[in-house]
Amino acid sequence: MTRHTEVAPDIEFEPEFIEGLKNIFEELIVFNQVLGLRITSIKADRVTARMDMRRELVGHYAHNRVHGGVISAGLDTMGGLAVMAAIGARHMDEPPAERLLRFGKLGTIDLRVDYLRPGIADHFELRAEVMRLGSRVASTRMEFCGPDGKLFSTGSAAYIVS
Repeated sequence: MTRHTEVAPDIEFEPEFIEGLKNIFEELIVFNQVLGLRITSIKADRVTARMDMRRELVGHYAHNRVHGGVISAGLDTMGGLAVMAAIGARHMDEPPAERLLRFGKLGTIDLRVDYLRPGIADHFELRAEVMRLGSRVASTRMEFCGPDGKLFSTGSAAYIVS
């Protein structure tokens, strides 16, 4: 992913903010447990996660490839996580607990997914970055990759932030 984001990459989040964001993403958003998404990195300008292939995620039984809906949902979720990180970075003057309360109105308003090749692997890497964080809308770009970094799908999305 080439970086064109407006978010400063050198911001360091507090452990409390990172743990709070992981709790929201991995525990409170229960659907992410269904997908099996686990955050691997949270930076102000980029987030990454891993998803292990499981029988419940199969979309084509003969090829054991991941379902397109799983890819779409994973990309959408990662875009939302990237927006959360960017909002957290924008408000570093606030305590971590206060910043974690800013995500209540976050929601997807548009999502586009391009399926480039079949998703066949034992696990997947997902990446997302915010291209623009406005006062009302954020735009993101996401990638769904194999364990070797091969690009399976890309996505772009817009999220309401206020």
